[in-house]
Amino acid sequence: MKRRHSMYFVATAAAAAAVLLVACTGMGSSTPQSKTSFFVTSANPGKGADFGGLAGADRYCQSLAASVGAGGRTWRAYLSTNAAGGSPATNARDRIGTGPWYNVKGQLIAANVDELHGTNKLTKQTALTEKGDIVSGRGDPVNQHDILTGSTSDGRASADAKDTTCGNWTKSGDGSAIVGHHDRTGLDESAPAKSWNSSHATQGCSLDALKKTGGGGLLFCFAQN
Repeated sequence: MKRRHSMYFVATAAAAAAVLLVACTGMGSSTPQSKTSFFVTSANPGKGADFGGLAGADRYCQSLAASVGAGGRTWRAYLSTNAAGGSPATNARDRIGTGPWYNVKGQLIAANVDELHGTNKLTKQTALTEKGDIVSGRGDPVNQHDILTGSTSDGRASADAKDTTCGNWTKSGDGSAIVGHHDRTGLDESAPAKSWNSSHATQGCSLDALKKTGGGGLLFCFAQN
């Protein structure tokens, strides 16, 4: 009887230890995720540059973050808007908090807003999606290095009278938007070609038009807090 009781105790202790080990393993694997405060969207929701405005783009960033366990933060799409209908322009740099920002692997992207728009650590290898995947770029079979921003290189709305934000992110047909290159490459060696947030304008606002210039209607998402 004592032997049977002893065997039961050992089995119970072993099971408890296994549960504890699994729990600790889970905690360890989630650590980088809890630090995540930046990612490139893994896909476009389906309407090209039409996200339903800034609010819709923010909700999309929030939903993708939540899908990988990082929804406890307030997420913002790195997008500027033009002044329209009596509303002032919005600067992307003013929407994303103060930093620092880390990718899903815990790698530092930038310590603050000035560094983000200066000597940041954004490259093809660090500008990862919310899933931790590398986004294809120039030279890959499918080029998706155009990331929608509608911004100048310092993260502000363009003073250009032309549409640079696809109707403030409500158009999926005619129009145009400024994009950056997440992989810091271009057709030439000029600074705009290598700019992560302000490389050139798109040929339109539909998903097909965005693909023509090397994009997939992707966004940069930053945690505001």
